[in-house]
Amino acid sequence: MTFRPLSFLRRFRKDDTGNATIEFALAVPLVFFFFFSSVELGMRQIYQMWLDRGLDMTVRLVRLNTGANYTHEDLKGMICEFSGNLADCNETLRLEMKPLAQRSFGPLPTEADCVDVSQPVTPLRQFVHGASHQLMLLRTCYKYKPVFPTAGLGADFDKDGSGRVIMISETVFVQEPN
Repeated sequence: MTFRPLSFLRRFRKDDTGNATIEFALAVPLVFFFFFSSVELGMRQIYQMWLDRGLDMTVRLVRLNTGANYTHEDLKGMICEFSGNLADCNETLRLEMKPLAQRSFGPLPTEADCVDVSQPVTPLRQFVHGASHQLMLLRTCYKYKPVFPTAGLGADFDKDGSGRVIMISETVFVQEPN
């Protein structure tokens, strides 16, 4: 029996068995990648919306209740309460609050250190004629576990050592006088 390469190639070209397997092998991983990525991105957007809502409602309450003296733990508790369904919020939420210079205002600090750095909400200050109110930056850093940590966008997110993704929300407000 002699091997004829031309006849083998003709038979191979005409044979269509296994076409569905090749399409399946090429298309399904791509479909699953988009599915996992869309679920992960959707959950990240929901977490971000909850965190922003909690921060906005807390800062609104701080601005309206000017006589109250909120502590770091009070602010953290209010953000977690207003944000709703953030898992392990009290353990993984970190606050950073610092005054900003109003007259020599530049860009906001870009690096969030994601550690507890707190200053009192109503700092002790004296009234000096012509002085402006205290401008405060309140930045929250929340860490959450991705839904699919090894697939889609969950694998591409920057994670800390424990596999949690960092999410940051910030706001600037002026502390009203008492």
